[in-house]
Amino acid sequence: MEHSHRYHAYPTQEVAAGLELHLDVHRQLYNHVRWDYEQAPEDNKPSEYDQNNKLPCWKRKWPVFGKLHSKAAQATVARFHRNLSNLRKKKEKGYNVGRLKRQAPTDYRSVTYNQSGFDLDENRGQDRFAYVRFSKIGWVKIRYHRPIPDHAIIKEVTFKKETTGEWFVSFGLETDDADLPEKPDVESLDASNSVGIDLGILNYIHTSDSKTVDWLDLEDDYERLGREQRKLSRKEKGSNNYEKQRVEVAKVKRRIRRKVLDYQHKITTWLVREYDAVFVEDLNVKGMLEQSHNTRNKQDAAWRQFITLLEYKAELYGSHVVQVEARGTSKKCASCGMETVKPIWVREHSCPSCGFKTDRDANAAMNVLQRGFAELGLGWPEDTPVETVTATDTTHFESVSASHVVETGSLGA
Repeated sequence: MEHSHRYHAYPTQEVAAGLELHLDVHRQLYNHVRWDYEQAPEDNKPSEYDQNNKLPCWKRKWPVFGKLHSKAAQATVARFHRNLSNLRKKKEKGYNVGRLKRQAPTDYRSVTYNQSGFDLDENRGQDRFAYVRFSKIGWVKIRYHRPIPDHAIIKEVTFKKETTGEWFVSFGLETDDADLPEKPDVESLDASNSVGIDLGILNYIHTSDSKTVDWLDLEDDYERLGREQRKLSRKEKGSNNYEKQRVEVAKVKRRIRRKVLDYQHKITTWLVREYDAVFVEDLNVKGMLEQSHNTRNKQDAAWRQFITLLEYKAELYGSHVVQVEARGTSKKCASCGMETVKPIWVREHSCPSCGFKTDRDANAAMNVLQRGFAELGLGWPEDTPVETVTATDTTHFESVSASHVVETGSLGA
């Protein structure tokens, strides 16, 4: 399994200058790789292997490239071809995309050292600090808030300069599957240790056992972002004052991103620790964002990021995560299976066939749970009835206190 750890870095002024220089040279190398690729005939485009073989010649012809570590230079070549592959895949899916663009200094902000050219010294720094050495640059101090696991292998290290001017170091880790917690046997799953999740409208998530997580309140942050952006619009582009204000805008955006990510980390960790199996809707996030109504809230929800976090944490904590078809989960009755068309503003499910009544999102979550069992080939246990979910006697669910998770009932057991 591959995952990563990210740390705040505090380079000295001298080392920071070296990081800046290497960033710019790697950017120049990326642009040269792009130019070399585009100059080749359509029927004879160079591969990643071909361009890696050209690196020694380029270093002799342009000595500035000789400043770079060989593995880091190869990672930059690989970066171009990875971007090219992603572009090609989008074209094959019918998207109208152009060519890869030349990287400007403001666009290229990270460099990766693959396999070699770096060292980690966990003992050199004080408590909660460590040092990372990058070949041809020097040692960088990092806030070592969580140690690299003993069973994890460091495959690559990346340093990055954010738009706020801060530096970060990320470790790409690989953990053998044998060192990960064993997942519960699929045959042991039932409604008591599994959960279906509806990615909701009134709530961030609504579970099949009627726990709800409120939306993260970002109103004050967006008001501040608006103020800072209006100030930026009044500055002369390219001036020192413009650059200072641009950093202020970047800091507010960073705060919003961090709050959303922290919120998602808390929720996903709670879910994979609490349940043996988590079933979630496979949403068409791109299509949702293209709709005109409530786009900002959908973007803040970062559903795809939420599902990605859920999947990789399931591997770390030994839980099953399964995505199921989202279409029709709100229309279908979780009790009898009859479909009823409901406008988006109707928040209660009331089945005209069997009389089952519950919250609209609770009904959708129950359908997600049932589809999850079907996806695993288990079928829905006949002795597990679906009971009416009420909203009485609400109590705070302390496992995710920062996320305001509340318990409002239960799915019959």
